[in-house]
Amino acid sequence: MSRPIPGTVEVAVRHILSDKTTGILTRTRRITWKDSVFRVRRPASGTQSVELTCPVCDASLLAEVRTETRTRRTGAVLLVLAALSVVVFVAAFAYAVHEGGRTLPEGQSLPTAFPVSVVSVFVTFVAAPVLFLRGRRYNGVSMLDAPKPRRRHGIVPVRG
Repeated sequence: MSRPIPGTVEVAVRHILSDKTTGILTRTRRITWKDSVFRVRRPASGTQSVELTCPVCDASLLAEVRTETRTRRTGAVLLVLAALSVVVFVAAFAYAVHEGGRTLPEGQSLPTAFPVSVVSVFVTFVAAPVLFLRGRRYNGVSMLDAPKPRRRHGIVPVRG
């Protein structure tokens, strides 16, 4: 990999060669692809649309590039949301264990916050790792909606 140039970002155009799912009880998905690395210049302000051409099939892909500042800010917001999700998960889990473990007198039901805490546990259990991984890999480049012949493509960050 070459050194990143200020004001640019490296992305890979991923051309999916095959996507096969096998098995009945234990399903296995096997995807093969070919990546081509592109260096894209970031705009001075706002967002900019750039056209990338897949070297495998010559399909024209449209990507949206954001500024360096907005990219860093969005990544930081995603990481903060991941941290907040962990805090909510711990608090909701502790509350659910506390309230769920109590013995209630006959005819009395659990507080209405109990089902909310159980739902919060499940939602944040999924949201925290997804937000964390997305925040760490966010590079400010995303593919705009692709018509049918271009759906076998993706734009992914290049790991440095």
